[in-house]
This record gives sequence, structure tokens and C-alpha cells, in this order.
Amino acid sequence: MSRADLSRETGLTRVTISDLVAELIADGFVAEMGVREASGPGKPAILVDLDHAGHRIVGLDLSGSDTFIGAVLTLDGSIVVRREVALPADEDVVSTVVELARGLVAESHAPVLGIGVGTPGVVDDHGVILTAPNFGWAGFDLEGALRSALGLPVLVANDANAAVLAEYTFGGAPDDVLLVKVGRGVGSGLLLAGQPMRGSRFAAGEIGHVTVGTDGGPHCACGKVGCLEAWLSVPSLSSRLDAASDPDTREGILRDAGERLGIALAPVVGALDVSEIVLSGPPELLGGSLAEQTVETLRARTLAPSVDEGVRVRMTEQGQDIVLRGAAVMVLSGQLGVS
Repeated sequence: MSRADLSRETGLTRVTISDLVAELIADGFVAEMGVREASGPGKPAILVDLDHAGHRIVGLDLSGSDTFIGAVLTLDGSIVVRREVALPADEDVVSTVVELARGLVAESHAPVLGIGVGTPGVVDDHGVILTAPNFGWAGFDLEGALRSALGLPVLVANDANAAVLAEYTFGGAPDDVLLVKVGRGVGSGLLLAGQPMRGSRFAAGEIGHVTVGTDGGPHCACGKVGCLEAWLSVPSLSSRLDAASDPDTREGILRDAGERLGIALAPVVGALDVSEIVLSGPPELLGGSLAEQTVETLRARTLAPSVDEGVRVRMTEQGQDIVLRGAAVMVLSGQLGVS
């Protein structure tokens, strides 16, 4: 847009817009993009746009079952550098994350706006991990630890909450959407009317530790029996599939996991009337039979019109980048107020 366009859209005077644009150009957030093609007499207008290369964002995804993933992103969520490190022992998690982040900052080749982190567990609005059974964390200030070590703005959120922001911003999700994130653990992120729902204790969406096996079931890392995570997490599901002796047995394992997911989701669909459920995780596990059984279970356990007419279940198209891009959305919102 031109400065005159911005003046008309905002209702601010041209002088004010010119001053603001000049400041944003000096700060590296806006750039002049050349002149608009002339359509009449007079001097052609100079167009301005966000300077997508003027700053970088570092995103970290700690939700993987085997690796931590980090990336350098532009302001529009494009990934320009990606790095992975093997999942460390529990006592080495923080030092591994710090070294991964430092390496990415060094490869950014532009001022880093901030670092966004998506992690398993219940995370409060100050980046404190209230509980993360898979890492053995309870009341751990991950955001503060990383900020002190790296000297940059850091924002930490639950990985599924980060992922649903990416799906809403970059994946075309509607204003009411539930995203189920399956990795080392199982969680979900929820948007209603386009607003993240985190809950009074920051645990909204923690469906991984909902008991879905009244007939017993596998033991969970949290200490309970029959949690959804014990059926659906990538390590648990993969180990059962690896032990299966034939295709029919594998099919039964996937359908059983899909049914357990449907059991956990049905009350959410019934209570909140969400219009879309997005699955994020390995497509070879979540797609096909598992997703089909989830839909069948939802139809059996909720009012038919709410599922047949309103709820769509699909895989995300963002693959393993979804938490990284959600981390970028967090930084854009936290540092620039861009929603």
C-alpha cells in the first residue's frame, strides 16, 4: 500500500502516517517496494510493505518423540534455516535447548525479534511449566531460564496451543477449531471465536490424560491407567504396531486408538459445538483407519446433526512445521502486537 492508502484505511493524517512509516523503516519493520504503476496524471505513489527479511524469529519445538526441532523464520512464517537435535536425557534438556537456540540465532543473519518455544505440558502465561510428566518438570520457569541464558525475548507455550495458532494463521482454520497434537505426548489447542482458550489453570486442551479406558488399559507416564496418551502417543502407538504380527492386527490397533480419541473428543464437540477438528502428527499413524474410526465414534457419541453437518476432521497440511510456525505467531503477537 502507499502512504495515502494507509491514511485512508486508518483515518490518520498523511503527515502522521509518513512519520510512523519513517520510524518503522528505520527500525527495519517496513520497506519501500518501488512505485505503483501510474494510472493517471501526477507522481506515482511509492508502495510500502512489511520488511519480511528485516528481522528473524527463532522457533523451537520440544514435542517430538525422538528429536527437538528448531528453525529460523521470517516475519511471514517462512522457514529459512532448520536444525534438529536428538532428544537428550532429562537432566540435559535445558542445556540442549539453549545450545540449539544459540546456533539458530547465529545463523539468523538479521536482528532476532524473539524466540518462541512450543513444549509439552501445562504452561502458564509467564512461561512457567506447571507440569510436564514426560520431562519430569513441575513449576519450572523455562521461559526465564532461556531468557537469562540467551539474552533475548522468549515466549513459551504448550505445543498444541502454539500449533493451533499456526493452523488458524497459516492453515485456513475457522474461528472455532480444535487441534489435536500427537507426538511424544497428546494434547490439544482450542480456539473459540478466533480466541485461544487456555482455562483458569492453563490446562484447557489437556486431553492426553483423560481416562478413556474404563476396562483398564496401558499405564501412562503420569501414573494413571488408561489415559488417552497411553494409547495414542507416537511412542506407545508405534511400539504396539511394531509388535503386531499381521496387517489385520495393525488395523485393529489403529482403529482402537481412533475410537479412544473419539471417546475423548465427543464431550468437547457436544459441549462447545466446534466446527473443525485438525489432527497434527505422523500421517502414517493418524491418517486413514485411525481418523476414520475417530469420525465414526464421534457420530455414535454425539447428536448426528452436529457431526454430519458441522464438524470436519482432517489432517493438517503443515506437517512437522506447525509448532515452529505457531511459535513465530506467538513472537509476532507478543513483540509487535500482530494477531
